[in-house]
Amino acid sequence: MNKALRIAHILRNASAFQGKDVVVQGWVRTRRDSKAGISFLEVNDGSCLTNLQVILERDRPNLAAVVERLTTGSSVEVHGTLTPSPGKGQSVELLAGNIFVYGWADPARYPLQKKRHSFEFLRTIAHLRPRTNTLGAVARLRNRLSYALHTFFQEEGFFYIHTPIITTSDCEGAGDIFRVTTLHPAQPPTSNPEALYAQDFFQKPTFLTVSGQLQAEIYALALGKVYTFGPTFRAENSNTSRHLAEFWMVEPEMAFADLQDDLALAQRCLQYVVSDLLENSWEDLQFFERFVEPGLNESLKAFKEQPFEVISYTEAVNILKKCKEPFAFPVAWGADLQSEHERYLTEKAFQRPVAVIDFPRDLKPFYMRVNDDGKTVAAMDVLVPRVGEIIGGSQREDRRDMLLEQMHRKGISPEAYAWYLELREYGSAPHSGFGLGLERLVQFVTGLGNIREVIPFPRTPGHADF
Repeated sequence: MNKALRIAHILRNASAFQGKDVVVQGWVRTRRDSKAGISFLEVNDGSCLTNLQVILERDRPNLAAVVERLTTGSSVEVHGTLTPSPGKGQSVELLAGNIFVYGWADPARYPLQKKRHSFEFLRTIAHLRPRTNTLGAVARLRNRLSYALHTFFQEEGFFYIHTPIITTSDCEGAGDIFRVTTLHPAQPPTSNPEALYAQDFFQKPTFLTVSGQLQAEIYALALGKVYTFGPTFRAENSNTSRHLAEFWMVEPEMAFADLQDDLALAQRCLQYVVSDLLENSWEDLQFFERFVEPGLNESLKAFKEQPFEVISYTEAVNILKKCKEPFAFPVAWGADLQSEHERYLTEKAFQRPVAVIDFPRDLKPFYMRVNDDGKTVAAMDVLVPRVGEIIGGSQREDRRDMLLEQMHRKGISPEAYAWYLELREYGSAPHSGFGLGLERLVQFVTGLGNIREVIPFPRTPGHADF
Protein backbone atom coordinates (compact mmCIF):
# COMPACT_ATOMS: atom_id res chain seq x y z
CA MET A 1 0.00 0.00 0.00
CA ASN A 2 1.08 3.55 -0.66
CA LYS A 3 1.71 6.04 2.12
CA ALA A 4 -1.62 7.79 2.47
CA LEU A 5 -2.19 11.07 4.29
CA ARG A 6 -5.06 11.62 6.68
CA ILE A 7 -7.62 14.09 5.35
CA ALA A 8 -7.52 16.10 8.59
CA HIS A 9 -3.78 16.58 8.13
CA ILE A 10 -4.23 17.68 4.52
CA LEU A 11 -6.93 20.22 5.37
CA ARG A 12 -4.98 21.64 8.31
CA ASN A 13 -1.97 22.14 6.05
CA ALA A 14 -3.78 22.86 2.76
CA SER A 15 -1.45 25.62 1.60
CA ALA A 16 1.62 23.41 2.05
CA PHE A 17 0.09 20.59 -0.02
CA GLN A 18 -1.37 22.64 -2.89
CA GLY A 19 0.05 21.53 -6.22
CA LYS A 20 1.54 18.38 -4.73
CA ASP A 21 0.70 14.75 -5.42
CA VAL A 22 -0.95 13.03 -2.48
CA VAL A 23 -2.64 9.74 -1.65
CA VAL A 24 -5.80 9.45 0.46
CA GLN A 25 -7.76 6.44 1.60
CA GLY A 26 -11.33 6.45 2.84
CA TRP A 27 -14.97 5.75 2.15
CA VAL A 28 -17.19 7.35 -0.45
CA ARG A 29 -19.93 9.45 1.11
CA THR A 30 -21.54 10.68 -2.12
CA ARG A 31 -21.00 10.75 -5.90
CA ARG A 32 -22.36 13.43 -8.19
CA ASP A 33 -21.99 13.35 -11.99
CA SER A 34 -22.01 16.38 -14.29
CA LYS A 35 -22.92 16.53 -17.97
CA ALA A 36 -19.42 17.82 -18.68
CA GLY A 37 -17.96 14.38 -18.02
CA ILE A 38 -16.82 15.13 -14.48
CA SER A 39 -17.72 13.14 -11.38
CA PHE A 40 -17.43 14.59 -7.89
CA LEU A 41 -16.75 12.23 -5.00
CA GLU A 42 -16.98 13.15 -1.33
CA VAL A 43 -14.47 10.96 0.51
CA ASN A 44 -14.12 10.73 4.28
CA ASP A 45 -11.51 8.77 6.23
CA GLY A 46 -12.84 9.40 9.74
CA SER A 47 -10.01 11.71 10.79
CA CYS A 48 -12.29 14.75 10.73
CA LEU A 49 -15.85 15.78 10.00
CA THR A 50 -15.07 17.40 6.64
CA ASN A 51 -15.06 15.34 3.46
CA LEU A 52 -12.42 15.80 0.78
CA GLN A 53 -13.86 16.46 -2.67
CA VAL A 54 -12.28 14.31 -5.37
CA ILE A 55 -12.55 15.30 -9.04
CA LEU A 56 -12.74 12.40 -11.51
CA GLU A 57 -12.53 13.00 -15.27
CA ARG A 58 -14.61 10.20 -16.72
CA ASP A 59 -12.98 10.34 -20.16
CA ARG A 60 -9.75 8.99 -18.69
CA PRO A 61 -9.72 5.23 -19.41
CA ASN A 62 -8.26 4.23 -16.05
CA LEU A 63 -11.02 6.12 -14.22
CA ALA A 64 -14.00 5.41 -16.46
CA ALA A 65 -13.90 1.71 -15.64
CA VAL A 66 -14.64 2.25 -11.94
CA VAL A 67 -16.54 5.55 -11.68
CA GLU A 68 -19.91 4.17 -12.65
CA ARG A 69 -19.74 1.52 -9.93
CA LEU A 70 -18.58 3.87 -7.15
CA THR A 71 -21.41 4.31 -4.67
CA THR A 72 -21.83 5.41 -1.06
CA GLY A 73 -19.88 3.15 1.29
CA SER A 74 -17.21 2.00 -1.17
CA SER A 75 -13.65 2.04 0.18
CA VAL A 76 -11.11 3.69 -2.09
CA GLU A 77 -7.54 4.86 -2.43
CA VAL A 78 -7.12 7.98 -4.56
CA HIS A 79 -3.87 9.22 -6.08
CA GLY A 80 -3.98 12.76 -7.33
CA THR A 81 -2.91 16.38 -7.17
CA LEU A 82 -4.24 18.77 -4.56
CA THR A 83 -5.52 21.93 -6.22
CA PRO A 84 -7.37 25.09 -5.09
CA SER A 85 -11.13 24.61 -5.12
CA PRO A 86 -13.50 27.11 -6.73
CA GLY A 87 -16.42 25.65 -4.75
CA LYS A 88 -17.86 27.12 -1.57
CA GLY A 89 -16.96 25.69 1.81
CA GLN A 90 -13.70 24.05 0.74
CA SER A 91 -10.26 25.47 0.08
CA VAL A 92 -8.82 22.51 -1.85
CA GLU A 93 -9.91 19.49 -3.83
CA LEU A 94 -8.13 16.44 -5.16
CA LEU A 95 -7.78 16.04 -8.94
CA ALA A 96 -7.63 12.25 -9.28
CA GLY A 97 -4.99 10.65 -11.43
CA ASN A 98 -5.84 7.12 -10.41
CA ILE A 99 -8.25 5.36 -8.07
CA PHE A 100 -8.20 1.92 -6.53
CA VAL A 101 -11.29 0.31 -5.02
CA TYR A 102 -10.71 -1.94 -2.02
CA GLY A 103 -14.34 -2.80 -1.40
CA TRP A 104 -17.62 -2.12 -3.18
CA ALA A 105 -20.90 -1.39 -1.39
CA ASP A 106 -24.10 -2.58 -3.02
CA PRO A 107 -26.38 0.50 -3.05
CA ALA A 108 -29.47 -1.69 -2.91
CA ARG A 109 -28.37 -3.14 0.43
CA TYR A 110 -26.07 -0.56 2.06
CA PRO A 111 -28.19 0.95 4.86
CA LEU A 112 -26.45 4.33 5.14
CA GLN A 113 -27.61 6.60 2.38
CA LYS A 114 -27.56 10.39 2.09
CA LYS A 115 -30.41 11.09 4.49
CA ARG A 116 -31.07 11.47 8.20
CA HIS A 117 -31.28 8.20 10.13
CA SER A 118 -32.82 7.89 13.57
CA PHE A 119 -30.54 7.05 16.49
CA GLU A 120 -32.76 4.06 17.27
CA PHE A 121 -32.17 2.66 13.77
CA LEU A 122 -28.44 3.32 13.96
CA ARG A 123 -28.16 1.31 17.18
CA THR A 124 -29.32 -1.74 15.21
CA ILE A 125 -26.35 -1.33 12.86
CA ALA A 126 -23.63 -0.50 15.39
CA HIS A 127 -21.07 -2.00 13.00
CA LEU A 128 -21.80 0.82 10.53
CA ARG A 129 -23.00 3.76 12.62
CA PRO A 130 -19.48 5.23 13.23
CA ARG A 131 -19.52 6.14 9.53
CA THR A 132 -22.25 8.72 10.14
CA ASN A 133 -21.34 12.33 10.89
CA THR A 134 -22.83 12.27 14.39
CA LEU A 135 -21.35 9.02 15.65
CA GLY A 136 -18.01 9.73 14.00
CA ALA A 137 -17.87 13.10 15.77
CA VAL A 138 -18.82 11.44 19.06
CA ALA A 139 -15.95 8.96 18.67
CA ARG A 140 -13.42 11.73 17.99
CA LEU A 141 -14.63 13.80 20.96
CA ARG A 142 -14.60 10.76 23.24
CA ASN A 143 -11.03 10.06 22.15
CA ARG A 144 -9.97 13.66 22.80
CA LEU A 145 -11.64 13.71 26.22
CA SER A 146 -9.85 10.49 27.19
CA TYR A 147 -6.53 11.97 26.09
CA ALA A 148 -7.20 15.20 28.00
CA LEU A 149 -8.21 13.33 31.16
CA HIS A 150 -5.00 11.31 31.15
CA THR A 151 -2.98 14.46 30.46
CA PHE A 152 -4.67 16.36 33.30
CA PHE A 153 -4.02 13.72 35.93
CA GLN A 154 -0.46 13.13 34.78
CA GLU A 155 0.24 16.87 34.97
CA GLU A 156 -1.33 16.92 38.45
CA GLY A 157 1.14 14.26 39.62
CA PHE A 158 -1.26 11.28 39.73
CA PHE A 159 -0.13 7.74 38.96
CA TYR A 160 -2.32 5.69 36.60
CA ILE A 161 -3.12 2.28 38.09
CA HIS A 162 -5.15 -0.67 36.87
CA THR A 163 -7.74 -1.97 39.29
CA PRO A 164 -9.42 -5.37 38.79
CA ILE A 165 -12.47 -5.87 36.62
CA ILE A 166 -13.26 -9.12 38.46
CA THR A 167 -13.71 -8.47 42.16
CA THR A 168 -15.25 -9.90 45.31
CA SER A 169 -16.47 -6.51 46.59
CA ASP A 170 -19.60 -4.50 45.87
CA CYS A 171 -18.29 -0.97 46.38
CA GLU A 172 -21.68 0.73 46.36
CA GLY A 173 -23.38 -1.92 48.50
CA ALA A 174 -26.45 -1.78 46.27
CA GLY A 175 -26.36 -5.40 45.10
CA ASP A 176 -26.89 -4.49 41.41
CA ILE A 177 -23.88 -6.48 40.26
CA PHE A 178 -23.06 -9.05 37.59
CA ARG A 179 -21.98 -12.46 38.85
CA VAL A 180 -18.84 -14.01 37.29
CA THR A 181 -18.86 -17.79 37.25
CA THR A 182 -17.72 -20.79 35.25
CA LEU A 183 -20.46 -22.99 36.70
CA HIS A 184 -22.85 -24.36 34.11
CA PRO A 185 -26.26 -22.62 34.28
CA ALA A 186 -28.02 -25.98 34.20
CA GLN A 187 -26.18 -27.17 37.32
CA PRO A 188 -28.77 -28.02 40.00
CA PRO A 189 -28.96 -25.75 43.04
CA THR A 190 -27.59 -26.92 46.34
CA SER A 191 -28.34 -26.21 49.96
CA ASN A 192 -24.60 -25.94 50.57
CA PRO A 193 -23.32 -22.79 48.79
CA GLU A 194 -19.76 -23.36 50.00
CA ALA A 195 -19.65 -26.72 48.24
CA LEU A 196 -21.01 -25.10 45.10
CA TYR A 197 -18.44 -22.30 45.14
CA ALA A 198 -15.69 -24.82 45.73
CA GLN A 199 -16.37 -26.00 42.18
CA ASP A 200 -16.24 -22.48 40.73
CA PHE A 201 -13.16 -20.90 39.16
CA PHE A 202 -12.32 -18.53 42.04
CA GLN A 203 -13.92 -20.74 44.72
CA LYS A 204 -15.90 -17.78 46.07
CA PRO A 205 -18.55 -15.34 44.79
CA THR A 206 -17.05 -12.92 42.26
CA PHE A 207 -18.51 -10.06 40.27
CA LEU A 208 -17.81 -7.52 37.56
CA THR A 209 -16.64 -4.37 39.29
CA VAL A 210 -18.96 -1.44 39.93
CA SER A 211 -16.00 0.77 40.84
CA GLY A 212 -12.23 0.65 41.23
CA GLN A 213 -12.38 3.01 44.18
CA LEU A 214 -11.70 0.63 47.07
CA GLN A 215 -8.62 -0.81 45.37
CA ALA A 216 -7.50 2.69 44.35
CA GLU A 217 -7.56 3.68 48.03
CA ILE A 218 -4.94 1.00 48.69
CA TYR A 219 -2.56 2.64 46.24
CA ALA A 220 -3.42 6.20 47.26
CA LEU A 221 -2.32 5.28 50.80
CA ALA A 222 1.03 4.23 49.37
CA LEU A 223 1.68 6.49 46.35
CA GLY A 224 -0.23 9.57 47.47
CA LYS A 225 -2.24 10.33 44.32
CA VAL A 226 -3.55 7.73 41.87
CA TYR A 227 -6.32 7.33 39.33
CA THR A 228 -8.06 4.56 37.45
CA PHE A 229 -9.76 4.78 34.06
CA GLY A 230 -11.67 1.75 32.92
CA PRO A 231 -14.98 -0.04 32.43
CA THR A 232 -17.44 -0.54 35.28
CA PHE A 233 -20.66 -2.54 35.39
CA ARG A 234 -24.07 -2.16 37.04
CA ALA A 235 -26.82 -4.77 36.74
CA GLU A 236 -29.50 -2.16 37.33
CA ASN A 237 -32.64 -2.99 35.39
CA SER A 238 -33.06 0.52 34.01
CA ASN A 239 -33.99 1.57 30.49
CA THR A 240 -33.65 5.33 30.97
CA SER A 241 -31.62 7.62 28.72
CA ARG A 242 -29.13 8.10 31.59
CA HIS A 243 -28.13 4.52 32.42
CA LEU A 244 -25.95 1.80 30.93
CA ALA A 245 -24.99 -1.63 32.22
CA GLU A 246 -21.38 -1.07 31.09
CA PHE A 247 -19.74 2.34 31.20
CA TRP A 248 -16.35 3.98 31.72
CA MET A 249 -15.23 5.76 34.88
CA VAL A 250 -12.31 7.96 35.81
CA GLU A 251 -11.62 7.59 39.53
CA PRO A 252 -8.89 9.62 41.25
CA GLU A 253 -7.94 9.04 44.90
CA MET A 254 -5.79 11.38 46.99
CA ALA A 255 -4.15 10.84 50.36
CA PHE A 256 -4.01 13.76 52.82
CA ALA A 257 -7.00 15.40 51.13
CA ASP A 258 -10.39 16.44 52.46
CA LEU A 259 -13.69 17.16 50.72
CA GLN A 260 -12.67 20.70 49.75
CA ASP A 261 -9.52 19.37 48.07
CA ASP A 262 -11.67 16.82 46.27
CA LEU A 263 -14.08 19.48 45.04
CA ALA A 264 -11.26 21.73 43.85
CA LEU A 265 -9.73 18.82 41.89
CA ALA A 266 -13.09 18.05 40.27
CA GLN A 267 -13.49 21.65 39.10
CA ARG A 268 -9.95 21.85 37.73
CA CYS A 269 -10.43 18.53 35.93
CA LEU A 270 -13.71 19.40 34.21
CA GLN A 271 -12.58 22.88 33.21
CA TYR A 272 -9.29 21.51 31.86
CA VAL A 273 -10.90 18.95 29.56
CA VAL A 274 -13.55 21.39 28.31
CA SER A 275 -10.84 23.95 27.54
CA ASP A 276 -8.90 21.28 25.68
CA LEU A 277 -11.93 20.42 23.53
CA LEU A 278 -12.61 24.05 22.69
CA GLU A 279 -9.01 24.38 21.52
CA ASN A 280 -8.58 21.08 19.67
CA SER A 281 -12.02 19.81 18.60
CA TRP A 282 -13.74 22.94 17.35
CA GLU A 283 -15.07 21.46 14.10
CA ASP A 284 -16.88 18.60 15.85
CA LEU A 285 -18.23 20.93 18.54
CA GLN A 286 -19.56 23.22 15.82
CA PHE A 287 -21.38 20.26 14.32
CA PHE A 288 -23.19 19.55 17.60
CA GLU A 289 -23.91 23.26 18.01
CA ARG A 290 -25.58 23.31 14.59
CA PHE A 291 -27.51 20.05 14.61
CA VAL A 292 -28.00 19.01 18.25
CA GLU A 293 -27.73 21.77 20.86
CA PRO A 294 -27.86 25.43 19.74
CA GLY A 295 -25.78 27.60 22.05
CA LEU A 296 -23.61 24.64 23.07
CA ASN A 297 -20.25 26.29 22.45
CA GLU A 298 -21.07 29.49 24.30
CA SER A 299 -22.19 27.43 27.27
CA LEU A 300 -18.91 25.45 27.19
CA LYS A 301 -16.90 28.66 27.02
CA ALA A 302 -18.76 29.97 30.05
CA PHE A 303 -18.31 26.64 31.86
CA LYS A 304 -14.54 26.74 31.67
CA GLU A 305 -14.51 30.12 33.42
CA GLN A 306 -17.29 29.74 35.99
CA PRO A 307 -16.58 28.63 39.55
CA PHE A 308 -18.95 25.96 40.80
CA GLU A 309 -21.80 27.05 43.03
CA VAL A 310 -21.38 25.06 46.26
CA ILE A 311 -24.47 24.35 48.36
CA SER A 312 -25.36 21.79 50.99
CA TYR A 313 -27.91 19.09 50.35
CA THR A 314 -30.16 20.79 52.91
CA GLU A 315 -29.91 24.09 51.02
CA ALA A 316 -30.67 22.30 47.75
CA VAL A 317 -33.80 20.72 49.22
CA ASN A 318 -35.00 24.08 50.54
CA ILE A 319 -34.47 25.72 47.13
CA LEU A 320 -36.36 22.95 45.36
CA LYS A 321 -39.24 23.07 47.83
CA LYS A 322 -39.69 26.82 47.33
CA CYS A 323 -39.40 26.91 43.54
CA LYS A 324 -42.99 25.81 42.74
CA GLU A 325 -41.82 23.63 39.83
CA PRO A 326 -44.17 20.72 38.95
CA PHE A 327 -41.62 17.99 39.64
CA ALA A 328 -42.62 14.40 38.91
CA PHE A 329 -40.70 13.28 42.02
CA PRO A 330 -41.50 14.94 45.34
CA VAL A 331 -38.75 16.81 47.18
CA ALA A 332 -38.07 15.89 50.79
CA TRP A 333 -35.07 15.87 53.10
CA GLY A 334 -33.70 12.35 53.10
CA ALA A 335 -34.81 11.56 49.53
CA ASP A 336 -32.31 11.34 46.68
CA LEU A 337 -32.13 14.18 44.17
CA GLN A 338 -33.56 13.16 40.80
CA SER A 339 -32.40 14.29 37.37
CA GLU A 340 -35.17 16.89 37.14
CA HIS A 341 -34.06 18.37 40.48
CA GLU A 342 -30.41 18.44 39.43
CA ARG A 343 -31.20 20.16 36.15
CA TYR A 344 -33.38 22.75 37.84
CA LEU A 345 -30.51 23.69 40.15
CA THR A 346 -28.01 24.08 37.30
CA GLU A 347 -30.22 25.46 34.52
CA LYS A 348 -32.63 27.70 36.43
CA ALA A 349 -31.67 28.32 40.04
CA PHE A 350 -27.98 29.11 39.47
CA GLN A 351 -27.41 28.81 35.69
CA ARG A 352 -24.01 27.27 36.27
CA PRO A 353 -22.44 24.04 37.57
CA VAL A 354 -23.52 23.21 41.11
CA ALA A 355 -21.73 21.08 43.69
CA VAL A 356 -24.08 19.68 46.31
CA ILE A 357 -22.29 18.57 49.49
CA ASP A 358 -23.07 17.00 52.87
CA PHE A 359 -25.73 14.45 51.96
CA PRO A 360 -27.80 12.49 54.49
CA ARG A 361 -25.85 9.60 55.90
CA ASP A 362 -28.47 7.03 54.93
CA LEU A 363 -28.39 8.06 51.25
CA LYS A 364 -24.72 7.34 50.63
CA PRO A 365 -22.42 4.28 50.71
CA PHE A 366 -20.66 3.04 53.84
CA TYR A 367 -17.20 4.37 52.98
CA MET A 368 -18.05 8.11 53.14
CA ARG A 369 -16.80 10.10 56.13
CA VAL A 370 -19.45 10.91 58.70
CA ASN A 371 -19.68 14.61 59.52
CA ASP A 372 -19.63 15.94 63.07
CA ASP A 373 -23.43 16.28 63.09
CA GLY A 374 -23.74 12.49 62.85
CA LYS A 375 -26.52 12.90 60.27
CA THR A 376 -24.62 13.73 57.08
CA VAL A 377 -21.50 12.56 55.26
CA ALA A 378 -18.74 14.52 53.52
CA ALA A 379 -20.05 13.68 50.05
CA MET A 380 -20.33 15.73 46.87
CA ASP A 381 -22.31 15.48 43.66
CA VAL A 382 -21.20 17.78 40.85
CA LEU A 383 -24.15 18.74 38.66
CA VAL A 384 -23.93 20.31 35.20
CA PRO A 385 -26.58 21.69 32.82
CA ARG A 386 -28.31 19.30 30.39
CA VAL A 387 -27.02 16.20 32.20
CA GLY A 388 -27.34 16.56 35.96
CA GLU A 389 -24.89 14.58 38.06
CA ILE A 390 -21.57 14.07 36.30
CA ILE A 391 -19.29 13.44 39.30
CA GLY A 392 -19.92 11.73 42.62
CA GLY A 393 -17.29 11.76 45.32
CA SER A 394 -16.47 12.07 48.98
CA GLN A 395 -13.93 12.23 51.71
CA ARG A 396 -13.44 8.61 52.72
CA GLU A 397 -14.00 7.41 56.28
CA ASP A 398 -10.49 7.03 57.70
CA ARG A 399 -11.53 6.24 61.30
CA ARG A 400 -11.73 2.50 61.85
CA ASP A 401 -14.39 2.61 64.56
CA MET A 402 -16.66 4.89 62.55
CA LEU A 403 -16.13 2.80 59.40
CA LEU A 404 -17.10 -0.31 61.35
CA GLU A 405 -20.22 1.44 62.61
CA GLN A 406 -21.10 2.42 59.04
CA MET A 407 -20.71 -1.16 57.89
CA HIS A 408 -23.03 -2.46 60.59
CA ARG A 409 -25.52 0.30 59.79
CA LYS A 410 -25.52 -0.62 56.08
CA GLY A 411 -25.49 -4.39 56.58
CA ILE A 412 -21.97 -4.74 55.17
CA SER A 413 -19.92 -7.72 56.38
CA PRO A 414 -16.73 -6.54 58.15
CA GLU A 415 -15.19 -9.94 57.47
CA ALA A 416 -15.63 -9.48 53.71
CA TYR A 417 -13.85 -6.14 53.92
CA ALA A 418 -11.22 -7.02 56.52
CA TRP A 419 -8.44 -5.65 54.33
CA TYR A 420 -10.31 -2.35 53.90
CA LEU A 421 -10.67 -2.01 57.67
CA GLU A 422 -7.01 -2.89 58.13
CA LEU A 423 -6.00 0.10 56.00
CA ARG A 424 -7.37 2.21 58.87
CA GLU A 425 -5.04 0.46 61.35
CA TYR A 426 -1.70 0.97 59.59
CA GLY A 427 -0.95 4.63 59.00
CA SER A 428 -4.47 5.77 58.21
CA ALA A 429 -4.75 9.25 56.75
CA PRO A 430 -7.49 11.54 55.47
CA HIS A 431 -8.15 10.75 51.83
CA SER A 432 -10.70 11.64 49.18
CA GLY A 433 -11.72 10.82 45.64
CA PHE A 434 -14.47 10.85 43.08
CA GLY A 435 -15.88 9.04 40.08
CA LEU A 436 -16.40 10.82 36.77
CA GLY A 437 -18.61 9.05 34.25
CA LEU A 438 -17.06 9.38 30.81
CA GLU A 439 -20.36 8.86 28.98
CA ARG A 440 -22.11 11.63 30.89
CA LEU A 441 -19.14 13.89 30.18
CA VAL A 442 -19.52 13.15 26.46
CA GLN A 443 -23.24 13.90 26.75
CA PHE A 444 -22.44 17.23 28.36
CA VAL A 445 -20.04 18.39 25.65
CA THR A 446 -22.20 17.19 22.74
CA GLY A 447 -25.72 17.96 23.95
CA LEU A 448 -26.86 14.43 23.06
CA GLY A 449 -29.81 13.44 25.21
CA ASN A 450 -29.43 9.65 25.23
CA ILE A 451 -26.39 8.00 26.79
CA ARG A 452 -26.65 5.14 24.26
CA GLU A 453 -25.32 7.48 21.57
CA VAL A 454 -22.04 8.29 23.34
CA ILE A 455 -20.59 4.80 23.78
CA PRO A 456 -19.61 2.61 20.81
CA PHE A 457 -21.60 -0.46 21.86
CA PRO A 458 -24.28 0.30 24.46
CA ARG A 459 -25.16 -2.41 26.95
CA THR A 460 -28.66 -2.09 28.40
CA PRO A 461 -31.24 -4.60 29.72
CA GLY A 462 -31.92 -7.11 26.96
CA HIS A 463 -29.29 -5.64 24.63
CA ALA A 464 -25.75 -6.97 24.35
CA ASP A 465 -25.36 -7.17 20.57
CA PHE A 466 -22.14 -6.71 18.67
